[in-house]
Amino acid sequence: MNILIVEDDKTISVLIGKTLTGAGYICEYAYDGEEAEDLIDKHAWDLVLLDLMLPKVSGYDLLEYITALLRLRLP
Repeated sequence: MNILIVEDDKTISVLIGKTLTGAGYICEYAYDGEEAEDLIDKHAWDLVLLDLMLPKVSGYDLLEYITALLRLRLP
């Protein structure tokens, strides 16, 4: 399972990532909303862990973006 961790606090991101990687998941990180949007456009994710208070693009705006993409992809 591929997980995108979107969290601007690198300490929290690493802690979450180590825990999930130890459980067998593949994790990638984004530290702001723009970086996350770019990674979401380029890859398919099984799960996105999303902080709401992000620099550049808020987590709320990113959530709307993800939701719109999912609506386009679903039949």
